[in-house]
Amino acid sequence: MLKKLCALGLTVVVAATAACSGSSGGGGTRDTLVVYTGQAGDFQLNFNPYAPTQIEGPGTIYEPLFFYNIARDVPPKPLLGKDFKWNSDGTELSVTLRDNATWSDGQKFTAKDVAFTLDMVAKTPAMNRTGFKGTTTAVDDTHVTVKFPEPSYMDGPQVLGQLWIMPEHIWKNIGNPATEVNQNPVGTGPFQLGDFKAQSFTLKANPKYWGGEPAVKQVRYLSLSGNQAGVDALKAGSIDWQTGPIPDIKDIEQNYPGYKAITLPLNQVALFSCSNAQLGCQGAQTDPAVRRAIYYGMNRTQVNSLAFQNVNTEMSPGFTLQPRDASLISSKLTDRMAPMNPDVAKASELLTSAGYVKGADGIYAKDGKPLALSVKVVAGWTDYITALETLSQQLLQIGVKITPQQLSWNEWADARGRGQYELLIDSVEQGPAPDPYYTYSYFFSTATTAPVGQTATPNFSRFSNPIVDNALAELKKTDRGNPARQPFYDAIQVELEKYLPYIPVLTGGIPTEYHDRAFTGWPSEDDLYAFPAVWKRPDASQVYVKLKPAGK
Repeated sequence: MLKKLCALGLTVVVAATAACSGSSGGGGTRDTLVVYTGQAGDFQLNFNPYAPTQIEGPGTIYEPLFFYNIARDVPPKPLLGKDFKWNSDGTELSVTLRDNATWSDGQKFTAKDVAFTLDMVAKTPAMNRTGFKGTTTAVDDTHVTVKFPEPSYMDGPQVLGQLWIMPEHIWKNIGNPATEVNQNPVGTGPFQLGDFKAQSFTLKANPKYWGGEPAVKQVRYLSLSGNQAGVDALKAGSIDWQTGPIPDIKDIEQNYPGYKAITLPLNQVALFSCSNAQLGCQGAQTDPAVRRAIYYGMNRTQVNSLAFQNVNTEMSPGFTLQPRDASLISSKLTDRMAPMNPDVAKASELLTSAGYVKGADGIYAKDGKPLALSVKVVAGWTDYITALETLSQQLLQIGVKITPQQLSWNEWADARGRGQYELLIDSVEQGPAPDPYYTYSYFFSTATTAPVGQTATPNFSRFSNPIVDNALAELKKTDRGNPARQPFYDAIQVELEKYLPYIPVLTGGIPTEYHDRAFTGWPSEDDLYAFPAVWKRPDASQVYVKLKPAGK
């Protein structure tokens, strides 16, 4: 009966998972890796790597030209590209491609696929999360040139490491590539789509992969009910890799035999606000004074303890990732780091100065409207849910009421993309290279946002600021490491602290747990060949191809 359930996908339960994958909690030699990405609710079939609701594909099915490792500042790893160089003024990028890659349907990969993909992205705003404006030419089968209208050194890692190359012979026939769900993906990557069910799908090793068929023959993705279900699965030994909180993570090897963990700073946890009334945002959170009051009303020390097991760290309101970007933090900030303890007097002063009056119930109001906001969170994300429950109590002390609203991941992602929310909790991501420029250009640039109702890619707050836009334009013209860049970093950080479209909570220490007895080759602090988070793309694919079943 168990075999039948696995084959038909009628149900996926923790107790059955290991048997479906051919293993028990004790490890043993097997070649199916079972992963949990935090998906709560049914998977919605979408393997378009440019869609905001895609469930997998970047790095595994579709590859970029190079892999940039944000865990270490090292040269990019060649993938579909072999090498690249800029011209003398940073306006033309020349790339040499490998000549031994094929699409999974057997057709040969060539420079025409690269030129087609980059042109498609440039012409389709909903797919163009990097603001790419280059013009691409296929010189011959193994060479492309990308010309930019201005010096664009900082576009290099985005074009080379964050654009997933698509097969021209298939995608040229797709009328609206931004909304295509791509049910039968054809890529050059190390894996292909296997079976798909609403609660579980698999990727199978690509036997014709140019880099050699992976030793992991199958990756099975599970949908569970949330973080607690992930903990239960670890206890049962029925998943091999997840990125998320577990109780007493410091004692993982004792409490979860066969598993190890690694925790590294990466994302910056924040309350995202739909901040821009001119682009259609509605609610009190569109007032910068409200956002700043919430910023000062947080007891981050308590949030870290209750929600994050004290693995998170301080966060700068200028959104430089600390400690990585310590040399870039601006001396012009009022707060070098967001205060770990609340300043109720400061929060109250901000609200009263903005015309809010505290009511008999202790909640501020303006024009008869109480300062009450909903904040969306994915059901099952227990750490974020606990953080919001804690914040909801803390913010009552400054006269602000927030009400957490739990949604499925699909509902939450759709609301985030379209700006149909007041507040939500999420993490601001890093870019393809270890530099805050990419976070700024993704999340704070006018070029990457859209009116409410349209999908932002990914300036979800709808923030638009000419000082930030001008500074980004100047940063784009100079290469990383140039000291002339600092005044532009300063200008951006000052504006972000002033307006706080994303209200800083803490720098997220990203905890990852992995089945060390079942598979070998995991990233470690001594060998960070990729950032070890199962949902980090394309890093996860680098892990998949490095792993080997124990005993092989």
